[in-house]
Amino acid sequence: MTLLAIIFPWLSFILRGRILTGILCLILQCTLIGWIPAAAWAVISLNNARAERRTDRIVKAINKQQGR
Repeated sequence: MTLLAIIFPWLSFILRGRILTGILCLILQCTLIGWIPAAAWAVISLNNARAERRTDRIVKAINKQQGR
């Protein structure tokens, strides 16, 4: 998915359900200069989403261990 975020940043957003962000990213990617920030934005967003899911799993495991 990271390679997809680098090559097609807009598609990375759309596949994750962020349609408007994907369209905005596609508009940014239409210029050669804008492609680099669009790719960086997509990769950072992907990494943040992964970190958020990981944190949610850890919190659920801790809560389960404490019997909540």
